[in-house]
Amino acid sequence: MQIKQLTLIALLGTIVALPFAADAQPGKGPGKGPGYGFNTDNTRGWSLMTPEERTEHQNKMLATKTVDECKAVQEEQHKLMEARAKEKGTTLGTPKVNACERMKARGVIK
Repeated sequence: MQIKQLTLIALLGTIVALPFAADAQPGKGPGKGPGYGFNTDNTRGWSLMTPEERTEHQNKMLATKTVDECKAVQEEQHKLMEARAKEKGTTLGTPKVNACERMKARGVIK
């Protein structure tokens, strides 16, 4: 009976751990290239965007290959968010870090 219980416990432990193991992606995460995250610290107007807009902006930024391309995407987004902030009667804060410069420093873009 003990062997069956141990086997069941081991099986259940494996099942519980699988989703966490599937999320682990080698080479991704803080400071590891494509795992670079966008958030309120580096994206002007983050709080004014929908989750879909945030994802679209992130995809555009990660698709850039150079700092100039990145800055062009960033500037376009800033203009959209400035207009949205004006409509809502608020002002945009300045990000704590520049996403393009951070991406360059981390080797995500050239």
